[in-house]
Amino acid sequence: MHAQETTFKNLVQGEKQYQVPLYQRTYSWEREHLQQLWDDVLELVEDQSEGRTPTAHFLGSVVLAPGRITAGGMQRWLVVDGQQRLTTLMLAFTALRDRHRARGAEQKAERIHDLVLVNKYRSGDDHYRLLPTQADRDAFIGCIETWPKASGPGNVGAAYRFFLTALTDGEENGGEAWTDVVEAVLGGLLSVVEITAAEGDNVYRIFESINNTGVGLSQSDLLRNYVFMCLPTRGEWVYRNRWLPMQELLGPANLELLVWLDLVVAGNSRAKQSEIYRDQKRRLEPISTDEAALEKEITALAGRAERLMRILQPEREPDPDLREVLEHLSRWGGQTHYPLALQLLDRVDAGQTTPSQAAQALAYSESYMVRRLLAGHSTMGSNRVFMEIPKELEKDNDPGEAVRRFLSKNKTGARVWPDDDAVRKAIRLRPFYKSGRSNQRFHVLRRLEESYGGSEPVDYAKADLTVEHVLPQSPAHQWLDLLAEETDDRQTPEELHASLVHTLGNLTLSADNAKLSNHPFRRKQEILDCSALRMNQAIAEQERWGQTEILARADELADRAVRLWPGPVTGTIPADDEWTGWQELRSALLSMPAGTWTTYGDLAALIGTHAVPVGQHLATKGGLHGAYRVLTADGRVAAGFRWLDGTKSGDARTSLEAEGVPFDEAGRARRSHRLTASDLAALTGKDLDEEAVPSAPGNDAGQQSAAARFETQLRANQTKETVDGVLEALRFWEQQGGHLAYGRAAETSCFPTVPLSGMSGVRTTWPLGIYPVSGTVEVVFQYLKRRPPFDDEPPRRELMSRLNAIAGVELAEAKLDLRPSFPLEVFATHSGELCAVLEWFAHTVAQAQVTSGPLPDAT
Repeated sequence: MHAQETTFKNLVQGEKQYQVPLYQRTYSWEREHLQQLWDDVLELVEDQSEGRTPTAHFLGSVVLAPGRITAGGMQRWLVVDGQQRLTTLMLAFTALRDRHRARGAEQKAERIHDLVLVNKYRSGDDHYRLLPTQADRDAFIGCIETWPKASGPGNVGAAYRFFLTALTDGEENGGEAWTDVVEAVLGGLLSVVEITAAEGDNVYRIFESINNTGVGLSQSDLLRNYVFMCLPTRGEWVYRNRWLPMQELLGPANLELLVWLDLVVAGNSRAKQSEIYRDQKRRLEPISTDEAALEKEITALAGRAERLMRILQPEREPDPDLREVLEHLSRWGGQTHYPLALQLLDRVDAGQTTPSQAAQALAYSESYMVRRLLAGHSTMGSNRVFMEIPKELEKDNDPGEAVRRFLSKNKTGARVWPDDDAVRKAIRLRPFYKSGRSNQRFHVLRRLEESYGGSEPVDYAKADLTVEHVLPQSPAHQWLDLLAEETDDRQTPEELHASLVHTLGNLTLSADNAKLSNHPFRRKQEILDCSALRMNQAIAEQERWGQTEILARADELADRAVRLWPGPVTGTIPADDEWTGWQELRSALLSMPAGTWTTYGDLAALIGTHAVPVGQHLATKGGLHGAYRVLTADGRVAAGFRWLDGTKSGDARTSLEAEGVPFDEAGRARRSHRLTASDLAALTGKDLDEEAVPSAPGNDAGQQSAAARFETQLRANQTKETVDGVLEALRFWEQQGGHLAYGRAAETSCFPTVPLSGMSGVRTTWPLGIYPVSGTVEVVFQYLKRRPPFDDEPPRRELMSRLNAIAGVELAEAKLDLRPSFPLEVFATHSGELCAVLEWFAHTVAQAQVTSGPLPDAT
């Protein structure tokens, strides 16, 4: 075998083809993998743009075996390992080519097409420089050839849309010059080790050996080994008295975290957790022969270990004010604030900063993150911001003002700290329930409740509170009749409901979700009036609960929010900055798979506005990719629709039909292909809907209570035939050894689950969720794609095919990555057929575990 380091551009240069063998799995990179790569690319782009000499980013190895040489002399290579990286970069260059084309830079687009993507003078399969497995081939070639159905469902289409969105967003700020730098980075600054096997090598044996390696050393293990090799005389004492106590205090994962934070606090704002050994080794090399200096470094690191534990477990912090803000940040979750918190605790323990000053600085950091969540800003870039703060603290004796001033000067959309006006507007209009993670939403509502200063403190640890919608997500007719009083010709009650239901003004905390359900407001008043929470008592004082009351409460909560979380230094936010909602709209359009459509109302609910301004924006803003996929509420092309980007002409319906969207004789697109606001949220990487996920198993009494609620709601809302069919199918599932789990929302959903053995974190999988009030069955492809064996695309397609063979079920292929639904009434006449699908699902999971042993981690 021969190995050499090279760049992606050099790897694909010349007439050749890389073919992925059939024994390899399908393309499996998902959003988090793509985002990690893109973050590395953006770091290199920033270095290049600012005149710094960037260091090439190492992607890993690509193992190749020589295949047959074609009749025309073209070399084929079998990709033994590394197909995920190769496919990802090919799709990134495909999106880059299409951005050049959209901007009219045809020469640049053709250069990428001819020199990276295809063998210009070859035909058939030989035309493509990468030939994926059969399962991915059509989707990949569709992107290369820009077929109408390209960028459809599946990981290949999702990766293409991810890069197209990222490039479009970046180009909005950086222009053509920025895109050119991205191209240079993708081709010349992403390095791989190319390993080529010799003729006669057993290729499959090589593949097995690469993918069945033992557990490697962690970054902290490597650092420990290096350090103690440099301590020949003092090593045993230092290990016993410094390193081992630190290791036992933190544990392996937190020790690695500390070693990374140590780099960041020391001023390395570009430190990566995957490269801490390399960076620490480079930092320590000048003193590697000085045992006293090395011992001093390890002693300092051990001191930081104790301070890190005060961040991880705020109850260890002795100062009450500092402990309180550390608790707030701990409840918020994540590691974004860790570099700043560790630097501040260093200064407090050294007597350079008072605890109250440190608390104020950390309060500003909480405000920055909360305000960005409220205003709908992405979390992208926040980690980098906080990694840069430690250097700023050295410039000011007042860390609070230093942090506030630094966070205030970030004026771009990626880093902006929203001012009071932006927060007030967002709280009125934005779907807060679809923002951030569930613990972050809970934290915001808890802090707002605490601001009322109730006479009796609430024990949140024991109260079992969850976020509750006052105006229910699945409204009965009484609710829609109430909303109809506040609508006009431009908006239906359903559209008004969609614009209000997830806003902060309609959300509260309650332990009575099951009791509240979708009952009329009078019944909810009685329950909320008995609550210990002041915010619930205030809601119960209202005479009705519609748009007027929700917006009034939103304004009242906004007043509290701007006091709780102070904003940036006055005058630092540019007045002409584009509203984040339009940025979200652009991303949503780019994220839509071919073969889908959405409505003006769905987009409005997603971004926090109304359908009319969405329509006006789409009608006047040129260059919006996919605007033709936005239809009226009944699925028609809007009257007066016209192409604004100059790249297409003709009827929008014709383009949609070419992509796979069926229309009826009345000109209405089929509703099974429609993307709701929740679908769009999932496609743009927003938090997964917890209500579509079964809650963790509780005690038997809790399970029986949930099962009783589910059956009660089922009987109250569905026909006898549907009830009998559902219960028959659930009994069949349990007879086959399956389990039933239930959701915690007001509408008690039911999930037929099956255990997954040998997995950390994820222990069950389930094919669908049954909703007894709204009368729908969701098929959870969105979650299945993260759980073996359905993380591979063919089994998901098989599940969809089996369900679509049942009369009354129509799942659009374009929703293979989402949660399409079918009517619950299908159980009334086809319960036996649905039982057969459930049996096949359970057998498929069990068979996969028998043939492959314990399943790999699905995180």
